[in-house]
Amino acid sequence: MTLRQPVDSPARAEPRPPPPSVPLWGQLFALDDSTGLPLQSRLRLKIVQVILDGRLAAGASLPSSRQLAQALDLSRNTVTAVYQQLMDEGFIDSRARAGVFVASGARPASIDAAVAVPDKPEAVEPRDPPHAPQPWARRVLRSLRATPTLSKPPQWRRFAYPFVYGTHDAELFPTEDFRECCLRSLARSQLPNWTPDFETDDAPDLIEQIRTRLLPNRGVFVRPEEILVTVGAQHAFYLLAEALFDRDTRVGFEEPGYPHARNAFSLRTSRLVGIPVDDEGLVVDALLPLDYVFVTPSHQSPTTHTLSLARRQSLLRQADSRDFAVIEDDYEAANLYVGAPTPALKSLDRSGRVIYIGSLSKSVAPALRLGYIVAHPELIAELRLLRHAMVRHPSAFLQHTYALFLSLGHHDSHSRRVNQVLMARMEAALAAMQRELPSFRCTRAQGGASLWVETPAWLDGAALALQARRHGVLIEPGDVFFARPPSPCNFFRLRLSSIDMAQIEPGIRALRDAVHEMAAAAGANISS
Repeated sequence: MTLRQPVDSPARAEPRPPPPSVPLWGQLFALDDSTGLPLQSRLRLKIVQVILDGRLAAGASLPSSRQLAQALDLSRNTVTAVYQQLMDEGFIDSRARAGVFVASGARPASIDAAVAVPDKPEAVEPRDPPHAPQPWARRVLRSLRATPTLSKPPQWRRFAYPFVYGTHDAELFPTEDFRECCLRSLARSQLPNWTPDFETDDAPDLIEQIRTRLLPNRGVFVRPEEILVTVGAQHAFYLLAEALFDRDTRVGFEEPGYPHARNAFSLRTSRLVGIPVDDEGLVVDALLPLDYVFVTPSHQSPTTHTLSLARRQSLLRQADSRDFAVIEDDYEAANLYVGAPTPALKSLDRSGRVIYIGSLSKSVAPALRLGYIVAHPELIAELRLLRHAMVRHPSAFLQHTYALFLSLGHHDSHSRRVNQVLMARMEAALAAMQRELPSFRCTRAQGGASLWVETPAWLDGAALALQARRHGVLIEPGDVFFARPPSPCNFFRLRLSSIDMAQIEPGIRALRDAVHEMAAAAGANISS
């Protein structure tokens, strides 16, 4: 192994303590196989951790490349490459005829100061009694702590049958296509397109892709100044509530409806008005005097019903005649199993009353957090300033990468593949529910990734969700979707976006077992 010698290296070798035996080096630098990183990166990670954790202090000797390769059963070239990289970055030093050592300053002094403990620490009395309210607690003006919402238990990935939201499907994630777009964005020629501070702006190439590729599929044609990129749809809800609502703003909301949007709106207004839904979606004839109406017309959340064209037109006529605006959450609009998509409300809007919210990341991986708002240019300009005060702008790198993902056709091909898989899962879930729990009423969705289930009247969905966990099944209890849930709330949702096809049928059987246990305990008839 040939390592570069620092200019100030001493001419003579410094004395060096005898190195630990090979087995001890193997224990100290044992690689973590669970990281998913390449071999060379895993070795670098381990050496850096050992140094930053203080297990080898500055000046401590490291094994030679030959010794470490032997201890970990690696190629010597792999160890040499990692050592060379760590020398270039100031973690280790090579000394002529002496060996390799932890460099001075490799572990920041701030780390040592943070963990330093006095020999005889003085006893410190707490400032407040343990149960006294803290000063900040008196200043929290809006809290969601007691508000029901969608959530998953800790360690939810360990459950065998996760019929829940908010995760990607490892089998469907377009790994190679997305990696290609990330690498292209990192090319030197592309750095000027996303490394500067965007201030209030968005990546022009992403705006153009949304405007010319995505929105026309929904019948929506707008100018660039009518589009704002957000950190997911949830960010869009919060921005609109912050900009448009006060405590007396009257907002019509679907009942049942999407809890994350309801909770974001409730931080600003105390006048959320529940509007019933049926097999045609929002019951527009039930509208009271309102300032805004929030609606999920493509696949109503959570019932999955599609708002009929007649009701869409009626809703827009009422918006004009009664002077309110409509907030349209067009989530999962591209996930359609059969038939032609119903036009987006925004495509039918002739007076600028519809504020449109779309998601870029939901069908790929929710954690990507990219969405957008389409609205009148004056509102978009206000939202840009508000967004700047909150998060400045969404990741410019991610915007540029996703623009490439769209322009190269990866988004379209991924959507087609997802639709085919979800349609097969939906059919499997419906068949299993009909076979195992025939008294449960399931709605056949036209698209999306959810199955809304109505149970017999005696069975509470939240209680079933708890019992189902004991059988390895996670479901979403229906009560969180209601502002005023019935009691018992005999509904729940099965989310199909990330459960493997092979797990659907055994998962429904396990759910059946939980239902039978509850029926036996309650003395109820499973068929009633």
